[in-house]
Amino acid sequence: MSTDDAFDAAYREHYWAVSRFVARRLDDQAWDVEEVVAEVFAVAWRRRAELPESPLPWLYGVTRHCLANTVRGKGRYRRLLLKLGHHEVTRGGRTVASPDTERPGSWVLEALSRLAEADQEVLRLTAWEELTVEELGTVLGCGRSAAAMRLHRARRRLREQIEILRRDDRVSLGCRGGGGDRAQSADRAHRADTAPRAGRAEKDGRA
Repeated sequence: MSTDDAFDAAYREHYWAVSRFVARRLDDQAWDVEEVVAEVFAVAWRRRAELPESPLPWLYGVTRHCLANTVRGKGRYRRLLLKLGHHEVTRGGRTVASPDTERPGSWVLEALSRLAEADQEVLRLTAWEELTVEELGTVLGCGRSAAAMRLHRARRRLREQIEILRRDDRVSLGCRGGGGDRAQSADRAHRADTAPRAGRAEKDGRA
């Protein structure tokens, strides 16, 4: 198979996988997604002689670099807007809630968001893209052992953050529950204190 044929096959077979990869990381902003995907395959065409037999992990590696360039460009654009101070985005000061905030399991995303970006990406690659450790190494540009170690550490840190969230949730529930218990105890104490006085008043009335 010629390099041109290899590129054509990679494009046909993996276009939508690359599109999903980008969309997940850009919150489905259609224009940006199309722009990044186009850049990915432009790079892949220029480097088509490097396409491996299983090209998807390699394409993901290219995509990560293209995304990094896009994110850096967005950062420069936002900083420019802040300096100008009169763009509608800066004037509005709107904050759009994450689309996952109301989804079941959003607390897992909260735990994930507390991790370093490198750990987040390792976990996304294995959970969203379902890469093997070998494929993960290809995307990250490292060996299998290094990829396995990075995945192990990322998973450990995610578990730690999940435990912190669970602990915080239990503490929060305990505070709310404790307040209710204290209120009930105070009510019982009040009734116990007023009952004897009510009895004495009733006896005095009969006398």
